[in-house]
Amino acid sequence: MRNESTIHSQTSSTLADRIRHEMETFTTSEKRAAHVLLSHYPFAGLETVAEFAARAGISAPSVLRFVTRLGFSGFPEFQKHLREELEARLLSPLAKASPIGAGQAAPALASFTDAVIGNLNATLENIAPAEFEAVVALLSDPRRHIHFTGGRFTGALARYAESHFRIVRSQVDYIDGQPALWRDRMIEIGRKDVLVVFDIRRYQEDVIALSETAAKQGATVVLLTDPWLSPIARVARHVLPAHISAPSNWDSSIGLMLIAEALVGAVTRRLWDTARLRMEAVEKLRKDA
Repeated sequence: MRNESTIHSQTSSTLADRIRHEMETFTTSEKRAAHVLLSHYPFAGLETVAEFAARAGISAPSVLRFVTRLGFSGFPEFQKHLREELEARLLSPLAKASPIGAGQAAPALASFTDAVIGNLNATLENIAPAEFEAVVALLSDPRRHIHFTGGRFTGALARYAESHFRIVRSQVDYIDGQPALWRDRMIEIGRKDVLVVFDIRRYQEDVIALSETAAKQGATVVLLTDPWLSPIARVARHVLPAHISAPSNWDSSIGLMLIAEALVGAVTRRLWDTARLRMEAVEKLRKDA
């Protein structure tokens, strides 16, 4: 039987979180298995042992050792865990459990706040510092053109981040996720571009298509998502997952906002010599208006 404390240091954590966090401790074979699983998460793990081994270029016994390394008693238990995660990632607001006291008073502000604080702590604990710093370095590179995008609800977060980055540095814009509005923009996107995407369950097809197209054209994709991972993770160079569960039929975006604001703060510090001049210029324009 698997060690529950090994698999779930946080009840809202996923196996992908843990694999990403512990990647540097894995053997060469384990890293190959981990990269395949994360690049097609969780579907690669739902194949047969032989198919998974062939994808990773390792032996079937190596796959089984990897599964054991993760704390599972065997491949069936490993797959059961992935199926449970898959069910969770596809939940719509209506499919989520009814709120306590539905039809009566809303959950107390204090208990909702506790849940949000828990999300913030879990988000912090499950993002590898090296991954966060790599994104900061990427967004601080003045040679890069940064594009932000998001979905129906997450688009507002992407625009919020874009508005801040536009002040701090040049070559920043927002791309609308609707195909009719982004296809003509793709001809200009290439290897010097970075696409920062906000996408949480239920993942938006047009945003996924935009991200896949950008990646095919050589752009670096940075994904801010939930613990179950948007399909965009397959093409993303960097993935920063936020915890979104809340005592509500709606997921919480506070974890995503934490990551976005932390990135803004870190990039501003790194680019301070030029960022300060831009901020001063903006203030002067406001006074002169």
